[in-house]
Amino acid sequence: MADKVTGATRWRNLQPSKGFVFWACVATAALTIFVGFKWGGWVTGGSAREMAENSAIEARADLAVASCVERFGHGAEAAARLATLKKTDSWMRGSYMEKAGWATPVGEDEPVRLAGERCAEKLLSTETSEVPATK
Repeated sequence: MADKVTGATRWRNLQPSKGFVFWACVATAALTIFVGFKWGGWVTGGSAREMAENSAIEARADLAVASCVERFGHGAEAAARLATLKKTDSWMRGSYMEKAGWATPVGEDEPVRLAGERCAEKLLSTETSEVPATK
């Protein structure tokens, strides 16, 4: 009577070749890399550098916007400046803020990229009473 061949017996008797082991390792490495980049959040060095640069630009713009809003609301002409900003065409508001100097941080020579548009948006999105009081 022949012995029954079970799954456990097959595994015990398995003798994979060197080629099979090599290709199994290659497939496992490829699958690991694919899953890591697709769903694991892995990025290349170039992508990480680009993301860091974009984050720095965004942070600098956010800081410049906070400064812009604060400085814009100071002085006796704050309400008049806000009225002028509201009258300015939407596509010109960023350059208006840059030309007026509101998007340029104190001590800098050039306006911060994105700060003019964002400052105008923030000023227009707040109520007139929320613009910092004049001093």
